[in-house]
This record gives sequence, C-alpha cells and structure tokens, in this order.
Amino acid sequence: MAVNPHGTGCIGQSVGLQSGGYLPDGHAVSAMVSFAGAPAAPDPASVYAGPQIIIVRTDGTTFPGGDAWKCVTCGVPAANQAGRNEALDYPQPFNDGKRILAGTNVIDCGSFKLADTGCAPGRVHVYPVRFNNTADGSGKGGSIRELRLNPDNVHLGFNSFTFSGGAIGQFGYLGRLTFNPNPTTGTPLAARYDLTSVTRLFDTATDKQTVYVDPAHPGQLTINRNAISVGELRGFSKDGKEVTYIGYPDESSNIDVFAADLTTGKVRRLTSNPEYTDPIDLSPDGDWTVAMDTRGSDRQEFLAGMRGIPPITDLVTPGAVSSVRNNGTRRFFQPILIDRYGDRGTYQGQQINAAGDGSPGAINDPNWNGEADPRWSPDGTAVVYWQALATPPACGGANPLTCETSTEPGGRTARLMIATFTSRKPAPAPTVAPISDTVPWGTPYVPGSPIPTRPFPPTGSYTLAGAKTGTAAVTITENAAKTAIDTIAVRYTNYSDDGLRTLNGTEKVTAAAPSLTVSKLDWYSDLTQTGITPSTKKTSPDGFHLTIDLLTNDFQATGTMTTTINGHAYHQPQNST
Repeated sequence: MAVNPHGTGCIGQSVGLQSGGYLPDGHAVSAMVSFAGAPAAPDPASVYAGPQIIIVRTDGTTFPGGDAWKCVTCGVPAANQAGRNEALDYPQPFNDGKRILAGTNVIDCGSFKLADTGCAPGRVHVYPVRFNNTADGSGKGGSIRELRLNPDNVHLGFNSFTFSGGAIGQFGYLGRLTFNPNPTTGTPLAARYDLTSVTRLFDTATDKQTVYVDPAHPGQLTINRNAISVGELRGFSKDGKEVTYIGYPDESSNIDVFAADLTTGKVRRLTSNPEYTDPIDLSPDGDWTVAMDTRGSDRQEFLAGMRGIPPITDLVTPGAVSSVRNNGTRRFFQPILIDRYGDRGTYQGQQINAAGDGSPGAINDPNWNGEADPRWSPDGTAVVYWQALATPPACGGANPLTCETSTEPGGRTARLMIATFTSRKPAPAPTVAPISDTVPWGTPYVPGSPIPTRPFPPTGSYTLAGAKTGTAAVTITENAAKTAIDTIAVRYTNYSDDGLRTLNGTEKVTAAAPSLTVSKLDWYSDLTQTGITPSTKKTSPDGFHLTIDLLTNDFQATGTMTTTINGHAYHQPQNST
C-alpha cells in the first residue's frame, strides 16, 4: 500500500511487460504485465499476482479508483476460465472493444466494453483457442504460436512449428475463429474458440518456390522473386486483405518482411535494408510501415551488407542468420517508419525515437531496445511500442557492454512508449468486411494429414544466369537421408542482376543441425563486387564457423567473416555478445 495506495498491485521490476494494440476508441492500449508483491488472500489485492492483461489510458484520464490502468484478468473466477491456456502474449483488442486476443486465449467481457466500469472480474471469461490436428477431433489440439488477429475480427493468422529431418521448421496458417460453447470432442471440453476453415499458407508445387529447378531445364537454377514464401506470419494489412510475413530472402542473408495479397498472391517487399526486420505493423491508410529493425546497430552488416547477391546459400542459412539479430534476451531493435514504397537508394526510413541525447533513460538510449510488436492507433496519428533495458548477461561481466541503472520508476527494466505524429490529422479507422475463408494460393488444411516438406533443389550442378550479365555455377549436395541440403558451393563470374554492380568469387556453406534448435554453419566466402558500391565479403582462411541456438540466440563462432563496403569494414560480433 505504501507503493501503490490504491491497492491495485505493482508491476514487477524486472519481469513482465508486453504492449499490445489500441482499443477501438484510441484512448487506451492493451498490455500484458506481471504483478509482484501482492498480499496473501483474503486481502482483495491478492488478485494482482503474476501475468495479467491490463488496459492503459493514453489520453491522460484515469479509471475509477484513480489509476491510469485497469486490470482485466485479475480476479476472474476459476469457473470463467476453464481450460484457458497459460500464455497471454501479444494482447490484441477486437474492434468491438469487448474482447482481447492474448496468447492462445480470447478474453471476453460479454455485453460490456473492457474499459467500462461494468466490465468487472465476474463478467470476464477467458476462452482457449484450439487448433485441431487429428482426423477425429480428439486430443488437446496442435501447438500454435505468434497469433495475429485479422482486422476483420473473424480470421486469425498463426504459426506452428514442425520437426523433421532432425531440424525445426515452421508453417503459417489462416483460420476462422469459431466460438464453440459446448464442444463434444477434443480438450478442453469447455467453451472455447475453434479454428475452422484453416488454410496452410504454402503450396508444395516446385515452381512456386523461390529457388527451384525447372524440369524442362534440369541444369538451370531459377529464382522466382514473385514466389510467396511464408516463413513466419507476422500480421495483416489494416484492410485484412494482405498477409505480412518473414519471407525467403530476396538478397542473400538479408532477412526482410513481405506482404502477399490473400486472393491474388501479389507480393510486395516491405523492407530491404540489410539489417534484420521482424515485428511490423501497417498503418490504417496502408501508406506506412512501422518496423522494429536492427538498422543503425550494424548487427547484421557482416552477413548482409553486400547487396545484390542472389539468395542461393540461403537454402541452408536463414535460421542461423536470423538468430544473430539478438544477444540472448537483448534485442537491437529500434522503431523505424518506412513509406509505402519501401527502402530505396538513400531513403532508408526514419527512426521514430531518434530525438534525444542518448543518455541513460533517454528515448533514444541505445541500451533500451525495442521489442515486438509496434501498433498503430486507429486514427493513424500514433504508434505504441515497448522497450526492454539490456540486463545481465547481455551486459556486464564478460560482455563488453556496461550495465546501465534504470531511470524508470521502481528501477523497472521494461517500459511502454507512445510516439505521436503531431503533424498528422486523425482519420477514421477503416471498416473491414470479413475476408474469404479461401486463399487460392494456399493449401486447405486437413486435420491429421501429413505435414509437407518444403521442396529444395536436389543434388546436382546448376547454372544460374544473371538477369543482366554473367553466371553463377552452383553445386548442391543433399545429406545422406536426402531430407535437406548439406552443402552449397557457388562460383560467380561477372554476375549482375541490376547492371549496377558485378560479382565475382566463391562462396561455400555446409549446414548441420546438432539438435532440433541448434544450427551449425561452416562458411567460406571470397567475394568481390565492383560497380556503384565496391565491396568484399571474405572469411578467414580457415573459414567462419557459426553455432547458434535458434531460440536462445547465443552467438558462438570461430574464424572471421568481414564485409567491407566502400572501404568500411563490418565484423561479426564477439562470442556471446
């Protein structure tokens, strides 16, 4: 009570904050927080414990009781959350203002809006979301992650891991949220949301892949830059008609976000900067992207700084390359605003929080790193995002980064931020009609059916022709089980796709998966590029050998890889940094 005299709990100092989206009136945002220090029952404040969903006022007003926030899930009766799932991440309000998608649950206040005083704990229900993965509908359902609500509030995008050939993989899906008040099969046998009319956002046809071999030309490798390659679904355009996703690279080692029309399959590349992009949100008018991006940190430049290399070695490298973006729990993201036409030439967007002196606690303090996901306000005048302060072992000890003392209240190491675009006039939020259940370029999901494998070019020697000049001689070797590519070797001879830069040299990568989540690469590179940006990409004579866990992001490497652009050299991070 001395800390919070209202008796409504305290957010933990070093655990638990994740911002979500705006409520439809634009006057509050959702967030997941973790409460700490609650008194024991029967004290009324005992309900403020552990992970919970709150809504936070953004207009300077308070809720009855005096706080600028309200806990939606604190004190919900057990009977109102039968079968609920534990996770409450990525809280996304529905357009009705009465529901929030959080983790694999829908939080519902019935006929009351979440911000209303009538939305009390006894009126709140928490319903689990279930993805059926068996032919007879039995069991607890399949594991799903990174859920994103379509703006039509009827459909849901999600991802599901696969485990094949000793390695981890993933597919993206689109399904309809269907409330099932009295399920008779599967668990939990409690009111829940079932995912129905599900489509896997993938086509097994060889010629629908980014890199493939045309049977009519068996010695040639083809790159289809219009291919839809949903590696991880990230969200939707605000009209619900496009899906956004991390896709197969357009340029080697350059991990970007793309958008594909759910009906026509037309693809847009939303980002192209060599740094890593992942969490994004498209503006209500469709003209802007806000992206959490590592640009400015030079984290990925040693891998992706040389532009225009065709994505050939990427048949084996994306998992490891993507994982370099973090140092354990520390991310190097900052919020970047990019117009509809994307990165091009000298235009590389703008950092939203660039103002400030960079001192501890400043809005542009580089030790406060952006997290997922940024969200636009309904009227297009603001973006909410959240940041986390680097903490041990990502700083201090053996790490060259010195730990910083938090300047936030209570010494908290996470904070919610709102960037307001003062020159923009509010615009009405678009009304979104339900999209179709059918995705023509996807594959209808049949529960219990075998999970497909992503096709890849088989063992052989191939030629890839440059769009303008030259060739790449490519040798591909499969593993003994023929379940994945083991080694890719490339020799470039006067290769150019744009006529502005010419590539010569060799690159060879051998990949292994010591465990399901660990990727190991043995990489040899000796590339030289001439033209508008003289560049080299070279490994040490004994090669660059990277081992990294795709989930913990602990960088461990021997040897070196250095990319030099116009005389400026970019080196790989030190181990565990």
